[in-house]
Order: sequence, then structure tokens, then C-alpha cells
Amino acid sequence: MKACGLIVEYNPFHNGHLYHVERSKEKTNADIMIAVMSSSFLQRGEPAIIDKFHRAKAALLSGVDLVVELPFVYAVQYADLFARGAILTLSELDVDYVCFGSEAGKIEPFIKGYEHYQEQEANFKQQLHKHLNEGLSFPQASKKAYQTIDLASGDIDLGQPNNILGFSYVKAIKELHSSIQPETIKRTKSGYHDEQIEHEIASATSIRKEIVNKREMTALAIKALPESTVNQLHHYLNLTSNWHDWELYFPYLQLLVQTKSHEELQSIQGVIEGLEYRLKQTVQEATSFQHWMTILKTKRYTWTRLQRVFVHLLTNTTKEDLEPYKELTQPPYVRILGMNQHGREYVQTIKKDMGVPLVSNMQETKHPMMKLEEKATDAYYIPHSPKIKQQLKKQELKGPIIIK
Repeated sequence: MKACGLIVEYNPFHNGHLYHVERSKEKTNADIMIAVMSSSFLQRGEPAIIDKFHRAKAALLSGVDLVVELPFVYAVQYADLFARGAILTLSELDVDYVCFGSEAGKIEPFIKGYEHYQEQEANFKQQLHKHLNEGLSFPQASKKAYQTIDLASGDIDLGQPNNILGFSYVKAIKELHSSIQPETIKRTKSGYHDEQIEHEIASATSIRKEIVNKREMTALAIKALPESTVNQLHHYLNLTSNWHDWELYFPYLQLLVQTKSHEELQSIQGVIEGLEYRLKQTVQEATSFQHWMTILKTKRYTWTRLQRVFVHLLTNTTKEDLEPYKELTQPPYVRILGMNQHGREYVQTIKKDMGVPLVSNMQETKHPMMKLEEKATDAYYIPHSPKIKQQLKKQELKGPIIIK
């Protein structure tokens, strides 16, 4: 069976994702669609709007055959490390293709762009460090460095968010010497950061803003979502009384910053250049998460970077915790979150030849990476009552969602 991998967050699964699944399947002529999906917290440093199992179920009811977990140690990271974790995971599942959405819409510029990057890598890194030392944020410094080596315009344009991620996927495939073939489809109608729903294909950002702010599934949001996602969003809200956003965690973050010492804060992943002092200075003034972010943010500390710091603070993830995973060339395991019958058959086909264990729940491996996953899951469920937490945690121990 020919398999196509998708690197996703599904926060939540919307009509643009449905288009991505359908077009990727068509473009690669794949028999099986496999999504490697971020679990509780996401690449830009946000809690997922609903938990991993509700998101996985929505995807499985909309054309995905197998959903596996992108480990927490890779999910809340800059593009290159996020991509590395995803490609390592999909390589173990023996996928033939990875197909991603991009502003470019053609794979050739990414391949040629990587070859050019290889030739200019030393120059790129020199320019990157120069701009970082000037006080620019990492995204701004990267964009300027890419401009220097002519990779920030034309078809490749590494100033665009999905092109950046796509380039990181190609880079990871090449650097890991993976046999996976990259493909891309052009994003349609909505931009990655669009905050208003304008079409039936809208950004996840605009959908979350619409329903979280209004605390209901509005007609505007429903038109941008498959029925399976609407049902899963309703189910999660009825079960927990909440969709997740950062405001739910604000009191816990305040308490953590107030009670941790400067030294303890400095050990948290992402806390560098004296950020621990800035956190302490602003914590008393902040009246909401949004307000805190506004007074914390500077030219150097971007919104995304600060959000990632707050994820690591909430999960008590230190720099030392994550260091072992930056250079891994093989994941310690692959965890299944859900599958349909086609996905199940594929798993049975490849399982005996896999080089790492295939696990179904948190108790099947004692690896330190799973311990960090468990910490992230516990932190994600903090806003819920003990009874609801216990109910949600059962799925972590029960095994994958099976769609018949």
C-alpha cells in the first residue's frame, strides 16, 4: 500500500484541512493517509482548542486513515525541530510521500531552494547571528538572512509561514537521508494568520477566534467546518464546559512565576537573556493573559516565542529535559492516537518491520520522552475538575480511537 504522510495540528480540523487531505491523496495516488499530529500543545505555543483524541476522531471521520502523535518534545518548537520530529516519525511508518500546504504550491522551488541553501549555509548562519545580535527576533533575523541568500522572494519566499514549514520538511528529509518524497499543494483562499472568516475555507486562527470569543458554534464558524469537527467541538464543550485557550491557564501561570525563584525560571526551556526578570517584573501588573503578553512582548521576544515559554513553564520543561532530543536520528517509539480499518490493515502490514516500538497508550513505554508527554497532558487538563480530568485521562490509558 502506498502511504502519504501529513504533518498537522488540526486545531480544529476545518474545510481547508479536508481540501489538503483530498488533494494530497489525489496528487500522490496514495492508498493510506497518515497524519502525524501535535498532541496537547502546538507549534506556536498554544493549547489545542480540544484534546488530541477529539481532534483525531474528527480527522478519521474526514478521510484520514491513521493518526499518530507528534511528541511534545518536538511539537512546541521552532520550525526545523518541529519538522525533524515529524519526519522521523513518518519515516518509521514507511510513508512514501509527505504532502504539505504552501503559498508556493510547487515542490521544485523547495528542492532547488534547499540545494541553494546548502551552498550558502555558512553565509546564512553568519547573517542570522549578525541580525540576532542586532536585537531582531528569530523570525525577523531568519527572514533577513534568507533575503541575503535570495530565498525570501519569488516562488520559494521564505517570509511566508507555510513556505517556511515546508522548507523545514524538505530540509529534514534531506538531512536525515530519508527516502520520503516531498510534495506540496497550494493553500487556497485563506491566509495562515487570517483572523476573519471570509470563505468556507478559513484559517484555524479565525475559526478559534470566532467560537472561543463567542463561546458557541456560530453559523459563520459551522460553514468553515466539516460536520465531524462540529460534533467533536460540541461534544468536548458539553463534557468539559470549556474550549481551551490561554486565558484558562492565566491564574496558574501567574502563580508559577510568583512562586518560582529567578534561578528556577531561568532553567525553563526558552527563558534566556534575562527573560526571568521581565516575567517577575510584569506578573503583578498583568490582569489577563492577553494583557500580560502585551506588556511582555518586545522586538526580541515575539508573541510565539513567549507563548512557547509559557507552555514550558506550565509543563515545567527545562532546557536539560529537551537537550537529548535535538539530534536524534530515530524516535524511541511511535504512538497511535486513532485509526480506521484501512489504517489498521496498514499498521499490521508494517508493524513487524518497524525499527521502534509501536505503542497504543502511555503505559506501554517507560521512555523519558513519554514521561514528558504525560506531564504535558496533565498540564493541559489543569483547568478541568478532578472528575473530568479522570475521565479524559482514561483515553490516554485505554488505547487509540478505532473508527469502524
